[in-house]
Amino acid sequence: MNVLFATIEGAATTSPWAWVSVGSVAHLSAFGAVVLHCLQHRKEATSTILWIFTAWSFPVVGPLLFLAYGIDRVPAKGWRKDESNRRFLRERAAREHPSMPLAHWREIRAALAQEPLPPAAQEFNRLMDTVLAECPLLGANRIVPLVTGDEAFPLMLAAIESASHHIHVQTFILGNDATGRLFMEALKKRAEAGVVVRLLFDRFGSTHALIGGLIAQYTHIPNMHVVGWTMANPLKRQFQINLRNHRKLLVVDGRTAFMGGINLQAENTTRPGQLPARDYHFEIEGPLISELQYTFLRDWYFMTGESPEQLLREEYFPRTAAAGSARARVINAGPTSEMEVMTDTFFAAIGSARREILAVTPYLVPTPDILRAFRVAALRGVTVRLVLPLKSNHLYAGMAGRALYDDLLNAGVKIFERPPPFIHAKALIVDDAVAIVGTANLDVRSLRLNYETNIAVFDDEFISRLKHFVMEDVSLSRELELDRWRARPALLRIIENACNLLTPIL
Repeated sequence: MNVLFATIEGAATTSPWAWVSVGSVAHLSAFGAVVLHCLQHRKEATSTILWIFTAWSFPVVGPLLFLAYGIDRVPAKGWRKDESNRRFLRERAAREHPSMPLAHWREIRAALAQEPLPPAAQEFNRLMDTVLAECPLLGANRIVPLVTGDEAFPLMLAAIESASHHIHVQTFILGNDATGRLFMEALKKRAEAGVVVRLLFDRFGSTHALIGGLIAQYTHIPNMHVVGWTMANPLKRQFQINLRNHRKLLVVDGRTAFMGGINLQAENTTRPGQLPARDYHFEIEGPLISELQYTFLRDWYFMTGESPEQLLREEYFPRTAAAGSARARVINAGPTSEMEVMTDTFFAAIGSARREILAVTPYLVPTPDILRAFRVAALRGVTVRLVLPLKSNHLYAGMAGRALYDDLLNAGVKIFERPPPFIHAKALIVDDAVAIVGTANLDVRSLRLNYETNIAVFDDEFISRLKHFVMEDVSLSRELELDRWRARPALLRIIENACNLLTPIL
């Protein structure tokens, strides 16, 4: 005991510089570990330099940020998801044998796989045949664009109410609000009636519903299976919180589906004194539903390990009659072997343009090649219009995107800023021949980190209706002029460039 008190007393009288030395050694060790990891795992040079600078300039905080965000666990996590996808694909292929339950699905996919009619669209579709071999172009679909939750939610709730066999729901945000409760109660009611309900929500996007206890109220309802998507677990030394599931799907009885950008939250609806966020969603009938169903079940299998015998059943892939004239294909992407699929698709679509490009996105922080594709399209005479929110719901993302406006405007790209309500829509229309819609934003997170689902649609009627909505947003927006843009305050330019500089670390 005397020895212990002597030790404590000695420590108390030790010079403060001793603690400084210990802190310096710890800082240098952490900094050295960050540098060593960066040099062992090649990334973009700007990202590497920024992380090294952060680790040196912010002791303790910098290395912790690197641990949470900077270590590229995507390959390892992606490998696990890839392996899960391959296992599920093998199970599906086995059931496509003529004597097995999914034989009719293979027949439908083979019979309805079609080429679009315009030559330029055919060229673009052939590229997608290479990168999306498992998701063929399917004809005979009916796809209806819906604007805001005011249009989408009543139809979605009616489909849920009509369900007789199963309901599969996937959302990034489940709101801890009246809309979230409305959907959960509707799902509960059908589950209590014997309908199988599977709900897959993103735990990061739905944080408020988790913390607020909304989700916990429905986890023990018979026939209602509620699962949160996450690829971060400190207990398993998994600290990467970047890999989020951004998909929004609703599949009812394998015959009706909805997908797009709308989350299940109140801000997508008209409320007293507030307009809904501007967003696009899509009602789908036809063979494309089976591809969306498979997309959901593949993610569900990865998170739950539920038996393929239970998931790959004929009841989930019923025979689907022709519903319309739209040719379409699913575009799934994520931080797996599919990582570059979304980027390649956008890049090819922009590069195929001959007359006009219309693009709507809430966040414009794309990869350098997508940015260059827009610039080059404008430089070769294509009319390029980008519709973006005047006020972003994420200040940093909005500022980072505005740092890119000068290069785009200088090349001849027309930028339109839409005033509130916030525009959360995502759409790309090229030459009135193809439209790409769904969940992916034109930002690095959607293109490289999130799990996303888009569809490419070749259909004159659908594109005409969608273009009407986009041009309505253009008419309500303010077009930026290069000279006036360059005249904005210097301090604002500095802030925008600083925000854009931080983009690579996310």
